[in-house]
Amino acid sequence: MGGETTAILAVRNAINRGEMPGPRIFAATASLATTGGHGDRTNGMRPDLQGDPGPKQGIVNGIEDARKAVRQRYKEGADLIKITATGGVLSLAKSGQNPQFTEEEIRTIVDTAKDYGFMVAAHAHGAEGMKRAIRAGVRTIEHGTYMDEEAFELMKEHSTYFVPTISAGNFVAEKAAVPGYFPEIIRPKAAAIGPVIQDTFAKAYRAGVPIAFGTDCGVCPHGSNAQEFLYMVEGGMAPMAAIQSATTVTAKLLGIREETGSITAGKAADLIAVEGDPIADVTRLQDVRFVMKGGTVHKSPAD
Repeated sequence: MGGETTAILAVRNAINRGEMPGPRIFAATASLATTGGHGDRTNGMRPDLQGDPGPKQGIVNGIEDARKAVRQRYKEGADLIKITATGGVLSLAKSGQNPQFTEEEIRTIVDTAKDYGFMVAAHAHGAEGMKRAIRAGVRTIEHGTYMDEEAFELMKEHSTYFVPTISAGNFVAEKAAVPGYFPEIIRPKAAAIGPVIQDTFAKAYRAGVPIAFGTDCGVCPHGSNAQEFLYMVEGGMAPMAAIQSATTVTAKLLGIREETGSITAGKAADLIAVEGDPIADVTRLQDVRFVMKGGTVHKSPAD
């Protein structure tokens, strides 16, 4: 959902060619940001090294930049588009929630993305930025920390999915208390935003907002992803609904439900197994004993 373009595409392509084992990867390549915004990788660099990055690097300022940036992602071979609609926690900038695109810019990104068969995911913490993104037609809101009642209603009206990433919020809140772990400009954002995400998730779920599973791991350590199920259940979601948010719901969201996402004749045999009943104890999902992808076993209890 935004990363180093060459590396992630090389890994995705090698997996798809059968040259290495791995999961199904849907890569956004570099996320789209505004100058100085969350996703501008020159933030924090020495002034003489910052330069003036543009659409090729994912920096958008205006309508023409928006079109060109989407087309550049198509040229690179991306699977979807990721934008940073608001400030973020880990960028070297003061605000973690200010809106960072105009609604017109986001709508241009969404409309151009449709021409190339892309969905658009929007990182957003602040309510105003996410509402602009929802009205403009993005498919998902990632994080959604300060989502308000108006945003809940807009998401239901536009069938926009909420990807809460509670794991990342809890992790950065914990680390904000560790002196020196984050730069000082980041610490207050992490301390403030982290504790809010789980409560926002609970309110959104009660309001009937569509919810898809996501963790933002990479912020929190890879391998801890399944903790998200526990946080969702703690927020009021039934264990089966939490599991479905990571299987049937996400397959629908990504447009692959005819291929995978449920145990159905004719679909790919993508399965995991755990010991015990995860409906009775959702933490069982943190100890996966069996993994099959496309009918090939990659992990079994004998391993």
